[in-house]
Amino acid sequence: MSFDTFAFHPHIQAGILLAGYTDPTPIQSQTIQPILDGRDVIGLAQTGTGKTAAFVLPILQRLYKGQRGRLRALILSPTRELAEQTHTVIRQLGRQTGLRSVTIYGGVGANPQIKALRAGSEIAVACPGRLLDLMGQRVVDLRQVEVLVIDEADMMFDMGFLPSIRRILAALPKDRLTLLFSATMPAEIRTLALEVLHNPVTVEIGDSRPVENVHQAVLPVEQTEKYPALLALLERTGAGQVLVFTRTKHRAKKLAMQLSNAGHTATSLQGNLSQNQRQVAMDGFRSGRVKVMVATDIASRGIDVSRISHVINYDTPDTAEAYTHRIGRTGRMARLGTAYTLATREDLPMIRSIERLLGRPLERHPVGQIEALPLPAAQPEALATTLSPASPVRSHQPRAYNGGRRRPFHGGRS
Repeated sequence: MSFDTFAFHPHIQAGILLAGYTDPTPIQSQTIQPILDGRDVIGLAQTGTGKTAAFVLPILQRLYKGQRGRLRALILSPTRELAEQTHTVIRQLGRQTGLRSVTIYGGVGANPQIKALRAGSEIAVACPGRLLDLMGQRVVDLRQVEVLVIDEADMMFDMGFLPSIRRILAALPKDRLTLLFSATMPAEIRTLALEVLHNPVTVEIGDSRPVENVHQAVLPVEQTEKYPALLALLERTGAGQVLVFTRTKHRAKKLAMQLSNAGHTATSLQGNLSQNQRQVAMDGFRSGRVKVMVATDIASRGIDVSRISHVINYDTPDTAEAYTHRIGRTGRMARLGTAYTLATREDLPMIRSIERLLGRPLERHPVGQIEALPLPAAQPEALATTLSPASPVRSHQPRAYNGGRRRPFHGGRS
């Protein structure tokens, strides 16, 4: 199947070609046509499989004809970063359509957002809090919205947005197209989805497990061994970029400073940053000027950087589902990726939960043998032709790390 199958308007087709898209991914091939046909859709797929374009393209097609200069599509997003990423995709694919998109979120001044809305943006990508603020100021009129998208629905509800979403739903026309996209769909969210969607088409690609072209491994460590183990791992990441996850904002900031002092180009992304600081961090990482980003789970959704070759869980996540979103930042769109988790004894229960979700045990690598780990199989820009790693390419000889004096535990399989 090609994108020609959907008979998009030539101006939209031009955006597809300019974006470098070739064939639709499975989630795109199975959801675009129902949306074009006017059906409500629940789209479930692993991270990095093209869900954003799956709803952006048919929205552009629907909005291309019809009245301009009024808000006709609303995309709800859980984080500022994801809102900006979606906005970028809309601008990229719709660059020749003349349709306008605006992002709406807190942490920045509201005046530019208000100005863009009053200028007649047809699409709004919004975080619920700021959207409700502007609705209270009577700046946003949702009465003519034709399409509602709830993006990353599981995260939206995990973050406590349900009351806000219900208030937004009450302000929308009942006669609308409603689309819900997510990587995972817990039972309680599925129940709510059936309340707000009308006879939806449900498309579930695979399951909520991470994509298969991400090589995953656990490195059992003591807490004091984490930082030297991280330094040793960074010696084996090649030319790719690395996303390191911590559990707290303070640790993310501190670890990024430590890595910078150790000679790495590193930045942090965490909730204590202003929107301008977040944007500076993201711009540096996206451009490749910064190799290592240390982040809290705020970054497990909404970062789409093709050159992320490695994800390193410096701290284990709070849930197995959060693990899938973290490591889904690498191995995107058929590229190869690697994910390492530094796990202490206290982390073993979570590791077992992750393994139950995966349906298989994770590899264990002794921390004292990091120098034996394979080097990156390919440059991150190169697309993988299969889901099997290529032969390792040894580009340099990294410094060895002996793992410290104490012998770390070796967690058994669950």
